[in-house]
Amino acid sequence: MVMPKTEDVSNLIYNKIYSEKANLIEQFKNSKEKIGFFYIDDLLPKEIAEACFKVFPKSSEMRCLKSLREFKYVSAQMDKHHKLLEDVLYAFQDKKVVDIIGEICSINSLYADESLYAGGISLMAQNNFLHPHLDNSHDAERLRWRVLNLLYYVTPNWETENGGHLELWPNGPKKEAVTIESKFNRLVVMATHDLSWHSVNKVTVDKSRCCLSNYYFSESPLREKDKFHVTKFRGRPEDTFTNFVLDLDSKVRMLLRKVFKKGVRKNPHVYKK
Repeated sequence: MVMPKTEDVSNLIYNKIYSEKANLIEQFKNSKEKIGFFYIDDLLPKEIAEACFKVFPKSSEMRCLKSLREFKYVSAQMDKHHKLLEDVLYAFQDKKVVDIIGEICSINSLYADESLYAGGISLMAQNNFLHPHLDNSHDAERLRWRVLNLLYYVTPNWETENGGHLELWPNGPKKEAVTIESKFNRLVVMATHDLSWHSVNKVTVDKSRCCLSNYYFSESPLREKDKFHVTKFRGRPEDTFTNFVLDLDSKVRMLLRKVFKKGVRKNPHVYKK
């Protein structure tokens, strides 16, 4: 197939979202009290989504994040990968796409992030996971609030039993999670604030769950009581030891950020053009 340009992809994304706008507004409205979210299936023509998967880099070509907090592969340096991935990623940053998502979520000031700070692409292979966590509250310069997380899944035939699914914890990480499956060609948009605990359950098969992600930022937080915080991790409800260690880890990193406002080191996960 002829590879589409960013503008072509953004038009397709906008038209699909517009066609289901009323339903998406209802989804977000019904979940907004705890963790606002919506998802839309068959976002792009099947051949484009399949092409994204076919050109997705191998895990060996990506940065491995492996610790008690998480185990996954990521990359934001998009010029090292197939141009289609970059074009699709930046299609979500087209103003009309940002604006219509802002309308759905009732957010007036909404900005995409060209630097892909903590965004880009991710791959989760067998035994990979992401423990319950809250995303860092701000952008790299602490000027704008992180308010929306966009996750676009491109692995064909990804089944329920494969794991690697997004989990939302609307009543906190000690309660029960709501699972949103990482289905092929599905876009999930979720709110990020100081109560939006989320995770990814362990991948159970020898396959790769591939995802393209963007964050949107705003001049104001989604919740009036939100305060600055670093990324906070916890263990799963049954894992008392992991909870203790990760809670201590978060407190130490938060203490460091009070001294070093922009961190001890710059986050390497940005697109250095």
